[in-house]
Amino acid sequence: ESRAANASNKEINIQWYIPSLAKPSDDTETKVLLLYAYNTKPVKINNIKTFSSMSMFSGYLWIPLARIISLQKKLSNLKQQVENLMQNSESLSAASEPTSFLEQGESLKKNPSEKPKMNVAKVHLDEKTEEMAKRCLSEVKALLSAVPALSLPLTEIPFEITLQSIASLGDMFDPASGCIITEESLFNWIISLFH
Repeated sequence: ESRAANASNKEINIQWYIPSLAKPSDDTETKVLLLYAYNTKPVKINNIKTFSSMSMFSGYLWIPLARIISLQKKLSNLKQQVENLMQNSESLSAASEPTSFLEQGESLKKNPSEKPKMNVAKVHLDEKTEEMAKRCLSEVKALLSAVPALSLPLTEIPFEITLQSIASLGDMFDPASGCIITEESLFNWIISLFH
């Protein structure tokens, strides 16, 4: 029971394994193992010995480490660009809405220990950022697709771009850690690549 698991919603769990001895037979370059598990319906496991489910899936992919590091840098740049766009749009909307002195004072009283939640609002991308996103997501698609040779570059973005979705992708391709993805549109796109 100490190893029981619960997932109250659909989620993908990503972990990385960098093996010291176990390597694929065609190891011309350093590869790492992407381990994934996801559920398509809520799951509660009370006894791992007797549990079986048609809504849980798992698998693994060998991925070149150099490509992961390259993609991680690109996703970090994309996240920074999305943050800049959000700040610009927030400053424009703040400038257009006059704030009373009382409201300004109230905003200063916020508890500094409260962590701000990651923004899940859809971001309106400019042309440069949209192209940047398409290139990053095309690379994600090529790395995760079952048949990478048939993976064509994306002509449109397959899910809503939010700061949270880009941060989740950045975490997903960080081999030093793992992540859990629960966002509906991002979840659906990623599991479509695993098939």
